[in-house]
Amino acid sequence: MRPHGPRSIPSPDMHDTQAPTPAVTCYGIKNCDTMKKALAWLDEHGVSYHFHDYKKSGIDSGRLHAWSKAIGWKTLINTRGTTWRKLTPEQQAIDTQSAAVQLMQANPSLIRRPVLETAGGQLLVGFDPALYASLVTPAGAPE
Repeated sequence: MRPHGPRSIPSPDMHDTQAPTPAVTCYGIKNCDTMKKALAWLDEHGVSYHFHDYKKSGIDSGRLHAWSKAIGWKTLINTRGTTWRKLTPEQQAIDTQSAAVQLMQANPSLIRRPVLETAGGQLLVGFDPALYASLVTPAGAPE
């Protein structure tokens, strides 16, 4: 599955910082290989970020609903991982956003990684260096 490009959602609880690059919250699980690649990319390119570990801190349903409205709940669910394969067919038969959010909250490993959210509400799902470049080059600025 290809990473999904920038989408914007309202982000009432994110605050802009004085950092030279946009403030970013990177959501994921610390020991995930894709997360390690994404965090290394952010570090190498000087992108200021806060890491939010689903396993340690959980994820609130309001944020999952907002993301689902912006990019679709099917985009957020990782159907290729072991957590998905361990679910019963009944659990996998998700047909509503609310059911998807409940399942993601109960099983944070089901959420695709990483999810990057900027202070302006831009969402990037999955690791794609080309999409991440939008975090270091301001829109409309000459390269």
